Amino acid sequence: MDAFSPVPPPWTTSATHAVEFCCPKCRASAREAEQVWMNRRSPVMTEDYRRKWQEFYQCQCSYVWWAWSSDRPPSDFAKREEPPTL
Repeated sequence: MDAFSPVPPPWTTSATHAVEFCCPKCRASAREAEQVWMNRRSPVMTEDYRRKWQEFYQCQCSYVWWAWSSDRPPSDFAKREEPPTL
């Protein structure tokens, strides 16, 4: 399955909106999801003119949830320090 497919997979129809960016049922992170699909065909514009998308996750516990891309916590890669300059 392609996470960026323009056609939503059937399992997304039962998705529940997660208030926090984790599975509402078992609290597993998005990284632990079995399947992921991003609705990139229908972006929503925020107040500051940025786009956000719905991200759908099928959790390892079989629960299906979605959240806004703008609600995703910062990446671990963003926390890395810059290498020293010479």
